[in-house]
Amino acid sequence: MAARRRAETREENREKLIAAARKAFAEKGFSAASMDELTASIGLTRGALYHNFGDKRGLLAAVVAQVDGEIAQRAKEVAKEAEAGWGQLLAEGVAYIKMALDPEVQRIVLLDGPAFLGDPSHWPSQNACLDATRSAVAELMNNGVLKPVDVDAAARLLSGTALNAALWVAASDNPQERLPKAIEAFALMAGGLRLSDKTLEDK
Repeated sequence: MAARRRAETREENREKLIAAARKAFAEKGFSAASMDELTASIGLTRGALYHNFGDKRGLLAAVVAQVDGEIAQRAKEVAKEAEAGWGQLLAEGVAYIKMALDPEVQRIVLLDGPAFLGDPSHWPSQNACLDATRSAVAELMNNGVLKPVDVDAAARLLSGTALNAALWVAASDNPQERLPKAIEAFALMAGGLRLSDKTLEDK
């Protein structure tokens, strides 16, 4: 019973720290956010932070994973409104790029994340996105919608293009102006994987 309670307390503390850090990182940025202020605001000590995340970067990684996972899910929800199959795959990528305009996503995932955690393609949340894209690409290829190319290569390029487009938008002094350019280029590049309408009609 005592062990179970300790585990529950640790999980509660972990959730409190992530929530507080998410707010602080979004408002102040990773570098400016004070860990003493953050832990004090939720009645914990820096020891709790170190116990759960190792250090400040470990806490950032947890926040990035949470936010990135949420935006991937939001992109999927948006894509459900598009035509099934290719339309949804394309819409999901476009929706992900558009989230570069969200201040929280922009600061935490697209600016501070790469700056302090390194290459996003190695993040667990991005690996999950890649796995989902790989499954979608394989299904579309089996259905004769996409050209017969290597599934893993196609999935990595689609996923990487959407991510890098979002990073490019977020890094701009004028994200609103850059967004449509990124979406147009993404759609054209992604479209190169698709069989032409005439080819589909001939099948």
